[in-house]
Amino acid sequence: MIQANCRSRFTAEDFSYIVRTLSQTPESAISLVDLLADNDTRDSILDHERLRDAVLGGLGNLAISPQLYFYVLTRAVLKDTALKDRMISDYLASLLSAFAKSSQMDSPCGGGGTTYLSDLMLALRNADQYQTFQIRAHVGNYALFISGILHENVRRRNERGAPNVRYYEDMGRINFKVAADHSLARKCELTSIFHDLADGFHEARLALNRLADQYINLGDDHYLPRLSL
Repeated sequence: MIQANCRSRFTAEDFSYIVRTLSQTPESAISLVDLLADNDTRDSILDHERLRDAVLGGLGNLAISPQLYFYVLTRAVLKDTALKDRMISDYLASLLSAFAKSSQMDSPCGGGGTTYLSDLMLALRNADQYQTFQIRAHVGNYALFISGILHENVRRRNERGAPNVRYYEDMGRINFKVAADHSLARKCELTSIFHDLADGFHEARLALNRLADQYINLGDDHYLPRLSL
């Protein structure tokens, strides 16, 4: 289950990269280390434009985790929108970090491979409570990833008769809304995040369109971040 936990999974190398990027003197480096230990101060530091520019300007493989990479980029496209809550950025960064590994895009119903959304909806007929929640969350995540990051692929395939972006928006919005009201969403502390993504799916999708167009590299059919995963 994808959680809003990117910031809690930063590595020692991530914090070293942040300190190297933002400190100008040995004394400021020591101060930054102390400030990063405080969650509120850490969040302000992560919004620093110099950090964003360093991540975007990195040549070759960056010596940072996917969690830091995607969190910095999602904050860049979301912090001036209605979805500016850091928990939303954290969740979407976790989503991108997970889906960058193709195996994480597989259907929660098993069988291997990425299943059509229509097949997942049919699988709900025989799903238990836990599977129902998994499927609903996966459909919302998958629809947002496809329509957000791979929107150009959706457009090209739609010209050949495949579903359009509106289809993915409707599927994502509906399934996030249903998942938000599930008892397991409360247990996983995802209720408010799913509600926000259901209400703001269109804006989230447009933000990920900007992220895909401006910040990351895409192949014809696959997601290709600029760092080693």
